[in-house]
Amino acid sequence: MVLISDKQKKILKLLADGEFHSGTELAELLGVSRSAICKQLNGLSVLGLQHAAVSGKGYRLDRPLELLDNTQINAELTPAQQAAISVLEIHDTLPSTNTYLVEASQQGALSGFVCFAEHQTAGKGRRGRQWVSPYGSNLYLSILWRFQQGGMASTAGLSLAIGVAVIRALRAQGFSEAGLKWPNDIYCQGKKLGGILIEVSGESDGPCAAVIGLGLNLFLPETQAHAITQAWTDLTKLLGGKALPRNELAGQLLKQLLTVLMTYETTGIAAYIEEWRQYDCLKDQSATLYIGQQQIQGTVMGIDQQGLLLLKKREGTIQAYASGEVSFSAS
Repeated sequence: MVLISDKQKKILKLLADGEFHSGTELAELLGVSRSAICKQLNGLSVLGLQHAAVSGKGYRLDRPLELLDNTQINAELTPAQQAAISVLEIHDTLPSTNTYLVEASQQGALSGFVCFAEHQTAGKGRRGRQWVSPYGSNLYLSILWRFQQGGMASTAGLSLAIGVAVIRALRAQGFSEAGLKWPNDIYCQGKKLGGILIEVSGESDGPCAAVIGLGLNLFLPETQAHAITQAWTDLTKLLGGKALPRNELAGQLLKQLLTVLMTYETTGIAAYIEEWRQYDCLKDQSATLYIGQQQIQGTVMGIDQQGLLLLKKREGTIQAYASGEVSFSAS
């Protein structure tokens, strides 16, 4: 796993403003030679951070960074939501926030454990796809939430409700075109903006634990995104290059996610079906549905009252497919 050193973190905090800082200034801050500073900066490129070095001016990052901060994120939450969080951790780098919390859950971690990472080395998407994760540029967060009754069935449709929470946060920030692609993708203008991954463990009819993961593209440099095989976008592109307040958005996302999680055991998916349908960006479109090696072509007719995908086949019959068993790509 790529680790960021204490020296690199200090350099990043100074360079985060996007302005030039002299090698002398950086060397004095860290108590090292100017040549050591150059070596530390070159090491940051592994994390997807590029910098410029100009004689007489010093060093600066290609773009400013807003590093995540517990206090600023918490400031967006209500007192009740703050109380529902057992732990809020921000990591420089993790293989995956979901993997980290799945392991914590197995070791008895409390419900309400929230984990952010500035960088992921093995972020997970659907069907085993890797999530591209340059340092300090996007949002990667996971929440461990324990459901006391109803077993694993009580989490049915949870990914759709979480999707609604994400769209609420995005639309509150002015992204009125943000929508949902069943079962757990965040889309805008026909391109993928983010994804949700929920991993559930526990008893079929007793307590269970869900780890809810969200990856959202705020800024993806083209050099980092060349490996992505599907149409993608990020919030910076959607804003015409303008940077978004990252901590504010992180707090608003967490606020909306907690709003859903704190009542989901009581309301279930029924409370979110109609709103989800408003955000559905695939309804009435042709699609290919993949179930294992099987491919089924048809037209997306939306979702039913349980959150299952309704697909109209070519012969005219409509069939429902369960969330979590299938994925699809528009044709």
